[in-house]
Amino acid sequence: MTAPSLNIKSVRTSAIDFIQKIRPYSLAIFLILVGSLYGFVLFRIHALNAAQPTANSVSSQIQAAKVPRIDPSVVKQLESLQDNSVSVKALFDEARSNPFNQ
Repeated sequence: MTAPSLNIKSVRTSAIDFIQKIRPYSLAIFLILVGSLYGFVLFRIHALNAAQPTANSVSSQIQAAKVPRIDPSVVKQLESLQDNSVSVKALFDEARSNPFNQ
């Protein structure tokens, strides 16, 4: 048994023959490839959307978050300003009722 020789001309002619045989089915092949690609993308989106964080990642993020601290002297100063000034008291009341109003 001799191995078939692989030269450029034989590969080229066999490729041309193959392309001519599948040309009538090119639209179907294209639609199958695009549908498969969309299916894969939807599958990955669903898999990534349903993923839950691990307990280690949650605990590390909780430890990394810093709790804001307010100096007690600043709190006392703000309370004294609120008690002494009517306009500041109105400003505090307005900020409490609608904190996102500017």
